[in-house]
Amino acid sequence: MHTTRILGEAATTLRVGQGGGLDRGISVPYGAHVFASVTSVVLVGVQPVPLRVEVHAGGGPKNILQIVGLPDTAVREAKQRVTSALVASGLGPPRGYVVVNLSPADVPKAGSAYDLPIALGLLSAFRRLSASTRHVVALGELALDGTIRSARGGLGAALIARDQEATSLLLPRQSVNEARLVPGADPVGVSSLAEAVAFLEGDHIPDPVEPAAVARIPAPDFSAIRGQQDVRRGLEIAAAGGHHVLMSGSPGSGKTLMASCLPGILPELEGEEALEAALAWAAAGRQRPDPSLPPFRAPHHSATMAALIGGGSGVPVPGEVTMAHRGVLFLDELGEFPPTILDALRQPLESGSVTVARKGASVRFPASFQLVAATNPCPCGFYEDRLVGCSCTPAIKARYQRRFSGPLLDRIDLRLEVSRLDVEDLDGPPGETSASMRARVLAARKRQTDRGALNASLGRDDLARLPSAPEVADIMRSESVAARLSARGWLRVLRVARTIADLEESDLVIGDHVEEALRLRERPHE
Repeated sequence: MHTTRILGEAATTLRVGQGGGLDRGISVPYGAHVFASVTSVVLVGVQPVPLRVEVHAGGGPKNILQIVGLPDTAVREAKQRVTSALVASGLGPPRGYVVVNLSPADVPKAGSAYDLPIALGLLSAFRRLSASTRHVVALGELALDGTIRSARGGLGAALIARDQEATSLLLPRQSVNEARLVPGADPVGVSSLAEAVAFLEGDHIPDPVEPAAVARIPAPDFSAIRGQQDVRRGLEIAAAGGHHVLMSGSPGSGKTLMASCLPGILPELEGEEALEAALAWAAAGRQRPDPSLPPFRAPHHSATMAALIGGGSGVPVPGEVTMAHRGVLFLDELGEFPPTILDALRQPLESGSVTVARKGASVRFPASFQLVAATNPCPCGFYEDRLVGCSCTPAIKARYQRRFSGPLLDRIDLRLEVSRLDVEDLDGPPGETSASMRARVLAARKRQTDRGALNASLGRDDLARLPSAPEVADIMRSESVAARLSARGWLRVLRVARTIADLEESDLVIGDHVEEALRLRERPHE
């Protein structure tokens, strides 16, 4: 009869193959069992969740390595990558019956980022590492020669390491700068499995990773815009309060250029907002070039539902609405987007998030963005143009307008008509610079942050607590029918009026502010 021996994480009895462990590998005595664990990270939506890489090794006549815990194909293939990397690093392949559990086991795992923690867990279980890995956080893909390649999740791993007060955070060198966005994280960049082992053993300190140079790409300046004073005013109000905008006008009137200027007058992202935006991009497998700049995403009108909203096969990944989180989503040629995709924006515009459901997984992605859209008034683009006549029939124009559903338009705060420029404007002096506009926007935003929330997110009770002149209620009652305001529209007009008051450094919303907000909500060409 054979007696099983449970050795646990404190075990020291093991058998190493002859010739440095290369011909027979690393193993435990026949019938014995050892355990080890390493921490990594799995993203649920964009939120990092601690993942325990648990290794159970048992001595036996057969060599079996299994990975469990809802792994995808790339995770299952880690068996071959890890085994080859161990051999190439002079540590030998694992022998016996080995089970690697990725816990929590009910969350799908995808990608190659778990190679390094699996390898370290195996070495710890087989006592090729004298240092404990229980409080180590690791992430990285292993090449067959033992070098470590970049993998998704460095930012999330840094958050987990900070929150769990990990003793070491081991990442690919390419992921170190991303992890430095997390205050308190102390990432160590390693270039190979052997270097990671030497660091944990205290025999080697890897060379520090130099901070990456931030490539700032400035937005176009509003000084390039001639004329269009009403539209510039509307965009300044939108930037100050975080309101959604629709610009409508003939081709070549400057809609796209003005939209691309908008990020230049927005406040920079700081603290948690910058971290949220970076996490959204990291979940999509992207690294933000400058974490301080608000994202500006401009998907083409041929984008699919999954590309815009999020989805894909298997584990859902974020779409453009999430990559625009804390920034601007610009939809140029709005009328060319399929109506079904436009209506899918209604949920994130209202709630600031989007839920993507797939078989076995329902994921919530943040999507608190500022929508800026541009469209022509009709298919030919020249409806009510001063110089070029419209060639569209009434039926064609009506069909084109029906692409924008009423519920979607009701969620847009400002509707700006962009007219053809006069020759005097085209040949005139430069417009006001973005710097001066940004100064007013920042001052208005400061008033809002001092109150605790951006105006675009204020509820009815919040607005009721803020002071307003007596005539405001009278104007809203008399104009609401003419403006065909819904309950949502009523609330959005009051939010815009509050932003106009903030730009004028007024604590009190007066009738003029409300009347301007109502004019800005009028639908062009009505």
